[in-house]
Amino acid sequence: MSPAREEVHVDVEGRTLRLSNLDKVLFPRTGTTKGEVLHYYAQVAPTLLPHLADRAVTRIRWPHGVAEGSFFEKNVPQGTPAWVRTVSVPTTGSRGESRHGDRLVFPVVDDLATLTWLVNLAALELHVHQWRVGRNGRPRNADRIVIDLDPGEPATLHECCQVALMVREKLAERDLEARPVTSGSKGLHLYAELSRRLPGEESTALAREVAEELQGEHPRLVTATMTKARRSGKVFLDWSQNASSKTTITPYSLRGRDKPFVATPVSWAEVEAGAEDPLGLEQVRMEEVLDRVADLGDLFA
Repeated sequence: MSPAREEVHVDVEGRTLRLSNLDKVLFPRTGTTKGEVLHYYAQVAPTLLPHLADRAVTRIRWPHGVAEGSFFEKNVPQGTPAWVRTVSVPTTGSRGESRHGDRLVFPVVDDLATLTWLVNLAALELHVHQWRVGRNGRPRNADRIVIDLDPGEPATLHECCQVALMVREKLAERDLEARPVTSGSKGLHLYAELSRRLPGEESTALAREVAEELQGEHPRLVTATMTKARRSGKVFLDWSQNASSKTTITPYSLRGRDKPFVATPVSWAEVEAGAEDPLGLEQVRMEEVLDRVADLGDLFA
């Protein structure tokens, strides 16, 4: 695929897609190319797609690689193939997303062709809501909650692991089973399936209750306060991502960091090791994720 602007047409599950710039380096520090990113998503698709199923997808795109600028995209772009499934969601307004008036039209990524099409647009990050789309094409209430553990320097993933064990206990007291995912950035995400679907304000209130309880019990280590100035040396428990309009990076998505890190499901044994040893758990790169899936299966299933 040289020169880089050369294109290739491929058949993806019966859809003909035009892929371009496969030699373009998207992660300069590691030399990772667009072709390698497409290969990762194709290989991980059987594991990733069930977690994207029926969820509206917000993308972050890096057209010129992670060393250059990026932009969020919620609405489907012009030129979207007719076969891409979409969902129309009411909105109170969002910068740069007014093309559809008071609604946002998201893609729903439920097949490899749609996933490949988006990644070819340099959509490295795939973010989803905590609700799914119903058979009628409308958003349903949340079927899970997520708590984002974000370390404020000098706190690290090590402190996040310690706090994650506390969050797990708090969720267990509410009959909720937590599943850990490294964020691919600095911290951890903890998910818990809900026994019944909840409106966004109720699921947000539940996550906030857990965060504020732990802030009260461990004020030197945990904060539930949004103010960044108060996060130094603490783990911020971000409960706000449960609002109906908010999204979180989906498990198995790449992140637009200096290296191709992935939001990676991990075991509680790995989190416990990270809580004991500052080097016991680290963020995971895309090639390691494929090895983990081959060896361990889907830890998020």
